[in-house]
Amino acid sequence: MWYLANPSTEAARAAMRQRRIGLIATPAQGNHHVDGAVWAADNGCFGAGYPGDGAYLAWLASRHRWARECLFATAPDVVGDAAQTLARSAPLLPAIRAAGYRAALVAQDGLEELAIPWPAFDALFLGGTTAWKLGAAARAITAEAVRRGVPVHMGRVNSLMRLRYATAIGCASADGTFLTFGPDRNLPVLLGWVRDVTSQDALFPLDF
Repeated sequence: MWYLANPSTEAARAAMRQRRIGLIATPAQGNHHVDGAVWAADNGCFGAGYPGDGAYLAWLASRHRWARECLFATAPDVVGDAAQTLARSAPLLPAIRAAGYRAALVAQDGLEELAIPWPAFDALFLGGTTAWKLGAAARAITAEAVRRGVPVHMGRVNSLMRLRYATAIGCASADGTFLTFGPDRNLPVLLGWVRDVTSQDALFPLDF
């Protein structure tokens, strides 16, 4: 399980260089890349920071030398709406692949009711509302992705309980803002979470 965080302090960046945690980057962050880090590119739509299709592709192009270490780059999405997300993502998924990245579809509420275009993407990012993301539909979609060999990432994971849950349902990575607030205090805690989920079987009740 990779936990991806913001490279906000030198201690966090050191942990990323050591590959104890990974990095998540968006165009709006403005952070320098951490050489040697495993990372993912997020579009910034959740925080209203998406710069537009052309600017996003240009930003990915500017980081192409690190594309090999990139777990995925998300196509643009519409928060809470799977149908609109599929429509918005459709032209960008092949463009992200053409830029040398693994293209990720962001799963949103209602995706279980639609035809999922599995061949069009390389990773699945569990977004959506909290209730949907932690519900049976998202679990079933995650299981199908794992069956197909598509890695799954869970967004907004800011507790050990949530990280254990993500691991238990088959997610390969997660991210959150836990280090954004009190990074010096929270980094050792986060590293403990990662040790917890990687050093033991992911036994966790799925009906919490």
